[in-house]
Amino acid sequence: MTKETSKIQLWLPLLLSCMMVAGMLIGVKLKPNPPQTKIVIENENYTGTLGNGRIEELLRYIDARYVDEVKNDKLIEEAINSIIEELDPHSNYISAEQVAEINEQLQGRFTGIGVEFMILEDTIIVLKPIKDGPADQAGILPHDRIVSINDSIVAGNETEIRSIMKMLRGEENSDVNVGIIRNNEKLPQIFAIKRAEIPVNSIDIAQMLNDETGYIKINRFSANTYAEFMKGVEELVEKGMTDLIIDVRQNQGGYLQEATKILSQLFPEKDKLLVYTEGRAVHRNEYETTGQNFFDIDKVAILIDEGSASASEIVAGAIQDWDRGPIIGRRSFGKGLVQEQYDLKDGSALRLTIARYYTPSGRSIQRPYDDKKAYDDDFYARYESGELTDESQIPRDDSLVYKTASGRKVYGGGGITPDVFVAYDSLEVNPTFKQLSPLVPKFIYRHYQNQENQWSEWELDDFLTSFQVDEPTFAAFIQYAKDKEVTPNEKNLSKIEPLLKHYLKARLAKHLFDNNGFYAVLNQKDPDVLEALKTLALPNPLVEKQEMLKEDDF
Repeated sequence: MTKETSKIQLWLPLLLSCMMVAGMLIGVKLKPNPPQTKIVIENENYTGTLGNGRIEELLRYIDARYVDEVKNDKLIEEAINSIIEELDPHSNYISAEQVAEINEQLQGRFTGIGVEFMILEDTIIVLKPIKDGPADQAGILPHDRIVSINDSIVAGNETEIRSIMKMLRGEENSDVNVGIIRNNEKLPQIFAIKRAEIPVNSIDIAQMLNDETGYIKINRFSANTYAEFMKGVEELVEKGMTDLIIDVRQNQGGYLQEATKILSQLFPEKDKLLVYTEGRAVHRNEYETTGQNFFDIDKVAILIDEGSASASEIVAGAIQDWDRGPIIGRRSFGKGLVQEQYDLKDGSALRLTIARYYTPSGRSIQRPYDDKKAYDDDFYARYESGELTDESQIPRDDSLVYKTASGRKVYGGGGITPDVFVAYDSLEVNPTFKQLSPLVPKFIYRHYQNQENQWSEWELDDFLTSFQVDEPTFAAFIQYAKDKEVTPNEKNLSKIEPLLKHYLKARLAKHLFDNNGFYAVLNQKDPDVLEALKTLALPNPLVEKQEMLKEDDF
């Protein structure tokens, strides 16, 4: 073995080891990088719109690495709704599309052309233009048929009412071209109408029921309700009103302040507690009477039902706690929570419960809402339990007993229980009635239009006392229903015929005498109204032979 061979054998293991290490290093360098766990780094270079909170971080991960394309806006709304779902039933998120519609209801106005219309067999029929509104000033008439709005054909298709309203509404002073066919004309006339602000009335009617009793129906408590109410009261006082029935049935509420301003007109005393609110982050806030009554109103009755909520219950609660007058009807909804609306940057809004309200006696009338489904299905639970027709089935929590000013017992925790119970008319949930009643407005419109000349001689008083829906008219209505593929059950039909005829008469009265006629007919046979009139006729409808307690006993 030579000297050179010996050197190779000596260094060979070292050379092989070095080559192995070098190969491993080269392999590491050539191996693809593994996916990083933290793919989003919070820094000033991030240009997204999802924010920096935990929920936003999660959404950014999804946005960056999820297998499929996702819509971030939809995910955000779903996340918001899931959060809101953990709160009470009346806190909610309002999308930007819904905000305008809800604000219109609360503010009591919208921007449009001002027409009342109905869709009859795929045709938009103008029932009436609002007096002095843009459509009225442009020359639109009752019975005109709207066939086009700007470039859109709306006749002969199944355009929804919501879509039509959206097309007719718009920015104030903006123009809309409305195509109208009148009478038997074949070609439409194009009316250029400038949109304007249109009031949305929260008072359906203010009318006299007899020589001394007025009736006012409030459908919501919007920003204009107090002003509308006072205008109605003034008109009724001029006609001789001394007593007043206020109808807040199916009124879901609105602005608390509008309710308290109306209440203040029903109490002559100053600084009388009407309602107070209190919450975790909101100090107690009391609403009291001003003592500045513009009109003297003697007796007062409030009509409520299972649809009366929030501000309606504030009115009923104050009247009941101070024994100002009888509450008549059925147990109210039971919403004792106060919401405040917060506008968000994208045009959407958060309506958040910030406090509970309490009636003057200190009771909260909010129903339990641990079970959200049961909360939403409350009407059906009341119907199944028999509460709507049997006063003894109204639940009363003996641990939540309060006293009115005269010492009468009232209960918290589940709405306002009426002083005078009026059973729900079960015929209104009769399956045949529910089938036929939606057809009444369309049938009556046809009936009225076909015989329009014969109605011109009628006066409202004569119509109320003398007009009856005769058998040929009722038979024509049933045939109309059958033509619309609604075949009534004959056995049920005989039960509901008087009620249907009454609705047919009321709807015809609306065409002839507007809401004044509509409600005048309905109130003739309305059991709640009749019971209120009967109760107000008593010398003392609430308390007999009971000494009134002092106000500071609350």
